[in-house]
Amino acid sequence: MMPGPIRILRTPAGALAYAIPVPPERLPVVAPAALLSAWSLARQAATRHLWGAPRLLRFARPGGESTEIAITDADAGCWAEAIDAAVGLDTLPGLALCLRLLALVEVLGRVPALAPLFDVTPEGIDLHPALLDAAASMPLDPGARFDEAGLRRLLSDRLPPGAEQRRIA
Repeated sequence: MMPGPIRILRTPAGALAYAIPVPPERLPVVAPAALLSAWSLARQAATRHLWGAPRLLRFARPGGESTEIAITDADAGCWAEAIDAAVGLDTLPGLALCLRLLALVEVLGRVPALAPLFDVTPEGIDLHPALLDAAASMPLDPGARFDEAGLRRLLSDRLPPGAEQRRIA
């Protein structure tokens, strides 16, 4: 059965509230090239200080339960606004692109072992193709993040020796 549409309302406080018919882990994969383009779009929006409204995401879960995620950080809001303006967050593919981008940014800061697979430059970011492919295709977890252990397994042949033992202090 095909999931229904994403419903969006503006709250009295000005936030955008999304009712999403599937949980984060069921969002679709995206093309690696689309993810890289989204990074560039978001970075351009940030340099122009195009901050977006806070976004409240409510994901439906089986049994009538839900998962709620708030995008209230200014930088994440800016990036979400850029993706919304370019492709729309009113579709599952558009929302998947946005959340995968935000999850990629988050995991790069959280998992030091991934450092050899990317380089932030004045022109943008250089991402190892395997890291980009993994971020575009691996499922998000229930919190719309990438599972560190799963990502390490996917990239195990790309990480330098000893990287799998690194821990965040």
